[in-house]
Amino acid sequence: MFTPKYPPQDTAPPATTIPVPASDLPAPAAPAPAPLVPAPASNRPVVQLTPGSALALAAGGGAVVLVVGAVLVSMLLAVAITGVSVALCAVVLRSMVRDFNNHR
Repeated sequence: MFTPKYPPQDTAPPATTIPVPASDLPAPAAPAPAPLVPAPASNRPVVQLTPGSALALAAGGGAVVLVVGAVLVSMLLAVAITGVSVALCAVVLRSMVRDFNNHR
């Protein structure tokens, strides 16, 4: 029941290759020169920035940087406040345990 069952061995004959002497191979033909054809023109519209759109793009990028920066700073501030409060709780608990042990 727990003995492994192996599939039957492959009964196909092994593939054999017949080596061909290098002198019997034909010489490679020289490639034909490619004709010089100009590249087709692109059908995509070209984006042209006017001074107003460049200014709007810069203002939008600056706003994104400011928003992402504010989010990251607020997350860092939240982690710092949490760390300080946990440390303060540890000091208060340590003081309470020391006072409890001293008054016995």
